[in-house]
Amino acid sequence: MQQEPSSNPKVYPSTFEKKIGFDAVRQAIGALCISDLGTEHAHRLSWNADAGVVRRELEETAEMAEIIRSDTPLGLNDITDPSVWLGPARVPGAFIEPRELSLLRRSLSTAADISAFFGRRDSIMASDGKETSRRKYPRLSAIAEDIDAVPEVTRAINDILDRDGNVKDSASPQLRDIRAQLSSLGGRISAAMRRVVAAGIKEGYLDADTTPSVRDGRLVIPIAPMHKRLLAGIVHDESASGKTYYIEPAEVVELNNRQRELEIEERREIVRILVTVADTIRPHIDRLFKTYRTLGIFDFINAKARYAINVRAQMPQFSDVTEFEWYGARHPVLQTSLERQDRTVVPLNISLKAPKQRLLIISGPNAGGKSVALKTVAIVQYMAQCGVLPTLHSNSVMCIMENIFADIGDDQSIEDDLSTYSSHLRNMKYFLAHGNPRTLILIDEFGSGTEPQIGGAMAQALLTRFNKMGMWGVITTHYQNLKTLADELDGLANGSMLYDRQKMLPLFTLSIGHPGSSFVIEIARKTGMPEDIIAAARDIAGSDYVNLDKYLLDIARDKRYWENKRQQVRQREKHLEQVIERYENDAETLRANRRALIEEARQQAGEIIASSNASIERTIHDIRRAQAEKEATRIARRKLEDERQSLASASAVDENPLLRKAPKRKKKKSEPQAQPSGPKPIAVGDNVLLDGSGQVGTVTAIEGKKSTVNFGAMKMTVATDRLTPTIRKARSSMGAASFVSAGTTDAMRERQLNFKPEIDVRGMRADEALQAVTYFMDDAMQFNIKRVRILHGTGTGALRSVIRQYLATVSGIKDFHDEDVRFGGAGITIAEM
Repeated sequence: MQQEPSSNPKVYPSTFEKKIGFDAVRQAIGALCISDLGTEHAHRLSWNADAGVVRRELEETAEMAEIIRSDTPLGLNDITDPSVWLGPARVPGAFIEPRELSLLRRSLSTAADISAFFGRRDSIMASDGKETSRRKYPRLSAIAEDIDAVPEVTRAINDILDRDGNVKDSASPQLRDIRAQLSSLGGRISAAMRRVVAAGIKEGYLDADTTPSVRDGRLVIPIAPMHKRLLAGIVHDESASGKTYYIEPAEVVELNNRQRELEIEERREIVRILVTVADTIRPHIDRLFKTYRTLGIFDFINAKARYAINVRAQMPQFSDVTEFEWYGARHPVLQTSLERQDRTVVPLNISLKAPKQRLLIISGPNAGGKSVALKTVAIVQYMAQCGVLPTLHSNSVMCIMENIFADIGDDQSIEDDLSTYSSHLRNMKYFLAHGNPRTLILIDEFGSGTEPQIGGAMAQALLTRFNKMGMWGVITTHYQNLKTLADELDGLANGSMLYDRQKMLPLFTLSIGHPGSSFVIEIARKTGMPEDIIAAARDIAGSDYVNLDKYLLDIARDKRYWENKRQQVRQREKHLEQVIERYENDAETLRANRRALIEEARQQAGEIIASSNASIERTIHDIRRAQAEKEATRIARRKLEDERQSLASASAVDENPLLRKAPKRKKKKSEPQAQPSGPKPIAVGDNVLLDGSGQVGTVTAIEGKKSTVNFGAMKMTVATDRLTPTIRKARSSMGAASFVSAGTTDAMRERQLNFKPEIDVRGMRADEALQAVTYFMDDAMQFNIKRVRILHGTGTGALRSVIRQYLATVSGIKDFHDEDVRFGGAGITIAEM
């Protein structure tokens, strides 16, 4: 059922905000406003039962919080209430002082920035494939449409004021002339004062450190009373102690008079200029006031958003029907207070849905958190319906209530002749007179303040009536009859504040579904109450009551046990999901590696086929050249068969590392064993494979047990016994690249992009520097760098000598020499490739 806005929503009592702590929230939001305009909005925060207005205000605040968290926050820096000085400017002939004009200019600059910020539109792709545009922050953009930066006013102000808010010399020709005269006259006055001071110091009636000062806008000289007759001039003032007189020397009296006349003329001209500017501003005053009102709204929304971020408030979901499904609800004032003490507040989860659960009856021990839970429900609902983001999780579901009533604390009054219980009954009367199915009631310690039996009976009768009227709410109590009633009537639900019986400490956690125990006996025993007193109390209460309390304790204990078990199951399920996800990722990685191996093997097979085709072509050519002689044909076919067997062996062993590692099948003893012939020695010019590598290289030199092999553009010296002859042809540097995996190619490309043709080895030992330069030169040649710089410094020349000896042995270097003296000289070696 759609909720209709109420024409007369009610909040009761008048001290409601103070009772639940919302006055501190209002004060915190007001303190975050940067202008009086925003603070006024904070003072006017009030309960609103219009669902459309509430949602709009919350969405505005949520959008502003998103902007604050973004990389491009909104610049709300200069907003000033102009009503004091802009209103009087409506009168012709009035003017605005330069300071106020500067404030006006800065505010209009802020208005222009806000208008530009929300004027941008984002392009999106519609479902029909057409590109359209929308505003990223629709709620705030709608408010920004009322902003008018009034550029005519900004231009008029800029024409007469400089950046610091002073009237420019160029504001008018007359002002420029007056200030030029003042500047010239000031120089003359300063020169005359210096002459007077110098003469006085020389004559001895002025101290050596005497400097002129200003009294009543005129330059004067401080002088001791005993010497005042020695300085001709006008006495303007004396110090509080009477030990100093301030005299205007006669030589500068006329000059000071002229200066005063020019200052009066300057002020008169400035006023004339300001009147002219006011005449320009006057037609736009209404537009300016409208813009300022909008800026005040932005300031207020910005303050609400900053407060929401501070207390981690979020935008909830809203239901069109009355229901409460809250997760992680927290009292913002309590949360802030505890965080200052490095403590955390226990969040509240609450679920109320018609028709079974509308009124929650919370019971439990004293100081267990019942009242805090009650006030948390009150302030969270009140915050939301005042347009302030509530302190709960974003998956919570809220609804809009029409009225909110509270009976919290003691409202006894001597003036009104009200006792504690009388004030409670007066509140209940108001609830009955004005409550309805869209009323949220909050009652603390229901039925207390009078004789327990009749107080409990009265509370039960009232609770039954509230339930019949369809009200919603949270009620705390210790009365057993109210707990029993909550189990019997639809619409009522029991709840309890959990308590640790072993540690005898409250857990401040609300559990809905079962009533709670007051733990009177346990708490009395913990406080050291004599055991005979406790036993007497048990006897007086009766075994039924004590057993019922025991059952409640057992229920709470079992509930807590199964809650812990359920939490453990959730944690294990989460861990299992993580393990499964990790194994699935590993499996996918293995599949990707397998595909890469297969693709590499396929490429190698293609190369083998291409090599065999070339051998076949050579054989056919030999046959034709021998004119198909039988003996020559047999020799050619034998060579072809040998080539085929060698290719098969290379394909099965050399080309595939996996096959190379496979165990060899043992031959049967009955099979004849061929004597293996000795391996063919490796010679210069042979194509070879390096152990552990699939790349073919060519032997260029053999020295003892070492061989030099070219692998494309890379030369290596390795042990000869690590080389295996192969019929495959060595690749050029370009061809070799096809054997490099995609990952290696990406890594090489990344290295090439980050390669810098300069290396600094200063401070290294000779062996460290030589190794670094070797790797550096290898990369330079691999990346086809034409010219590199090696910074080794001058020092003793040892590094320079070692590096140049190495460069002389590198075949790929055309020349190396000192850097130009302007750029380092002998401290840098240039190598040309």
